[in-house]
Amino acid sequence: MAQAKAHQDHDADHNTKIHPEGNAQKDPETWVTGDEPMTGAQASYLRTLCEETGTEFDEGLSKAKASEMIDELKGKSPRLNGG
Repeated sequence: MAQAKAHQDHDADHNTKIHPEGNAQKDPETWVTGDEPMTGAQASYLRTLCEETGTEFDEGLSKAKASEMIDELKGKSPRLNGG
């Protein structure tokens, strides 16, 4: 058990050194799969944000563009901004 934990700690440390900013910090334009269609989860969340902000939902967005739009609309959502 201790060996497995040590291995996990090593992997986490190794990944941190390779990708110190983590995937969550990468610019969507640099994603390897950024030009693929948005995921179902992205579409669902984006549709909700579009409804809340009166923005037209575009079902043809790529993963990268959907991520950027989600970030933009989160800042405008009355539900997420106490409005």
